[in-house]
Amino acid sequence: MAHPRVEQLRFARSEWVRGLRGLSDADARRRLEPMNSISWMVGHLAWHERLVWMERGQGLKVEPVLDAVASGLPASTLKDMWAAWRRMTAAADTYLDTLTTADLLVPLPHDGRANAPAAGSQIQRITYHYWSHIGEASAVRQILGHKRLAQFVGPIEDKAPYRSEK
Repeated sequence: MAHPRVEQLRFARSEWVRGLRGLSDADARRRLEPMNSISWMVGHLAWHERLVWMERGQGLKVEPVLDAVASGLPASTLKDMWAAWRRMTAAADTYLDTLTTADLLVPLPHDGRANAPAAGSQIQRITYHYWSHIGEASAVRQILGHKRLAQFVGPIEDKAPYRSEK
């Protein structure tokens, strides 16, 4: 069983997907300044997962398509960004499944920053990052006039209930 913090990250990801269900590519690429386009947000979250779990966690350089998103350039199509996001989260999950409580108390093995935060703090940062963009994407969709959007928080009790870390 995955660590409870990993389960919370996975739940946030599932809410991200739920919140974007039914979104067209045309609407995903629209930018309502100062907010970013939703396709950019998808790529941005994929980039963040790549940075933390692939680069800092495993020392791997993958998915160069995400470099443009990291540099502030517009994301490509929603289809391309979702594909990159799915590849990154699948690859990250393989790594995340190996993490123990002891692993989460220390910096990631390839994080060369001075005063690098603990891996557990990185999980929390990405989890909260998802919730931030869930709200932003929901706002964009409301402004675009989308109806029947995901409301509140989904079934956390089923997918990521509170449980002890031990």
